[in-house]
Amino acid sequence: MSLTHMVRLVIICLFLLLSLLCIFPAPVIQLWYVSILVLEFPWVFWIVMILLLLSGYRVQRYAMSGSVLGIIALLLFLSPVMRAYNVGAGLDKDIEAAFGEGTSKLKYNSALKPFSIGRMLSGINTPQLPYTTLAYSANTDGPLTLDYYRSVISGKRPCLVVVHGGSWTGGDSRQLPELNSYLANVGYNVATINYGLVPKYRFPVPEDDVHATFTYLRAHAEELGIDTNNFVLLGRSAGGQIVLTAAYTLHEPGLKGVIDIYGPADMVWGYAHPANPLVLNSCKLMEDFLCGTYAQVPQNYVASSGTEMATPLSVPTLMIHGRNDPLVSYEHSIRLGNKLREKGVPHFFLDLPWATHGCDYTLNGPSGQLSTYTIERFMAYVTGR
Repeated sequence: MSLTHMVRLVIICLFLLLSLLCIFPAPVIQLWYVSILVLEFPWVFWIVMILLLLSGYRVQRYAMSGSVLGIIALLLFLSPVMRAYNVGAGLDKDIEAAFGEGTSKLKYNSALKPFSIGRMLSGINTPQLPYTTLAYSANTDGPLTLDYYRSVISGKRPCLVVVHGGSWTGGDSRQLPELNSYLANVGYNVATINYGLVPKYRFPVPEDDVHATFTYLRAHAEELGIDTNNFVLLGRSAGGQIVLTAAYTLHEPGLKGVIDIYGPADMVWGYAHPANPLVLNSCKLMEDFLCGTYAQVPQNYVASSGTEMATPLSVPTLMIHGRNDPLVSYEHSIRLGNKLREKGVPHFFLDLPWATHGCDYTLNGPSGQLSTYTIERFMAYVTGR
C-alpha cells in the first residue's frame, strides 16, 4: 500500500467514525460538541468526503476499500438532510392533526418552508435586531435583567418569554439569539430573561423569577407594546423544565402556550434513568437544583416535573426533541406527550430522529429550520396572529 493511500484510508476511517454521530448519541461530552457540527452543518462534511473520494478515483491496490468506506460515510453525512425532508414533507398535515384544520393557514412568514437545502447552504441569517436590557426584579446579587427585542410591527403585539438552558448552573439571556431576532422580525416581542442560578438559588426560585418577569411585563405593557392577552413561554434544556412547571402551575393571566425544547420534563424518571456519566452527571445536577436526592426530597422532584404538574386546563404545548440527545433523554418528551394526551391538552411533538442536544444552534441547519417553522406556526395558533 502506498503512503498516499494509507493516509487517505486513515482519514476516511476517522470521518466514518464521525459519521456514526448521525445515528448514535455522542458517547462522551467532547463528541457531543462535534455532533452538533456534524448534524447541523452536514454540508461541510459532504465537501470533505467528496474531495477524499475524488482523490482515489483511480482504482489501485487497496484504494477501493477506502472508497467504499468513504461512500458509506458520505451517505451517513447525507442522512440528516434526507430525514429532514421526510419530516418537513408531512409537517403541515401533522400540525393540523394536532391543533385543528386550518392551523397551517394562519399568518406566518410565507417565504419560509419546513426545510430547504438552499437555505442551509446559503448561510444567510436573519438580520440581528437591537435589544434593550431591562431590570425586571432583584435578588441578593442585584438586579435581574431581561433582553427585550421589540417587534418590527407597530402596535400591541404578542410576547414570547425565553428561559435559557445551562443545567440550572449557567447560561444567560444572550444564549442562541438568532430565533429572538427572527420572531421579532415577523411580529412578536421577545423577552429573554436571566434568573437565579445554582448553587446560590435553587428550586423553585427560577419559577418565581418567571412570575416576576410576567409581573414586570404586564406593568410596562403600554410602553413595551405588549398584548397582555398573548404571552408564550419558551425554554431550552433546563429552561424547558422551568417553563413547563411555570406554565402548568403559575396560571399567569394571558399565557397562551409553552414551548419545551429538549427539556427534562419528568424529573422523577430522569433521576432513576440518568444520562451517560461520560457526557453529563445529571443526578448531581438535579440534587443540587432540587436540594437533595429523590429519597430526601421526593416532593421537589414531583413538583418540578411537567409530567406531574400537567392538568386538563394546562396551556397548549409544543415539544421539540432529538432522539440522539445524550444530555436529556428523548424519553422525557415521550412521557410528557403521553401525559398531555391523557389529560386532553392540545400539544405537538416535533420529533427529530437524527438530532442532538442543542440542535437549534443554527436556524439554517436541518433541525433549526424545522424548529423555527414549527415554533412560528405554534405561535400563530396560540396567539391568533
